[in-house]
Amino acid sequence: MSRDYEPTPGQWYQNLEEEETFRVLSVDEDSELIQIEYLDGDIEEIDLETWHEMDLELTEEPEGWSEADEDEDEDDFDEDWDEDEDEDDDWDEDDDYDDDRDDY
Repeated sequence: MSRDYEPTPGQWYQNLEEEETFRVLSVDEDSELIQIEYLDGDIEEIDLETWHEMDLELTEEPEGWSEADEDEDEDDFDEDWDEDEDEDDDWDEDDDYDDDRDDY
């Protein structure tokens, strides 16, 4: 049943029997485990035997799917973190001001 495609990290496949699209994240040749990610973000490990039983077809990266989007999200998080640090600095200054007011 299988077309005997080798699992290649980064390659997208269509499981024709289950009508699911996924990409290979990694292949551990020692343990014969393949880590795959489905379109919905679920990650699963399957063994090599299961891989060869699947009716697979090579496919293109799905439209709208991009690892660059994930990287941008991480960058946004870093920028937000920097903004939070600035806010903390402002808070410390306000805290010092309150301490000075208590002395009067």
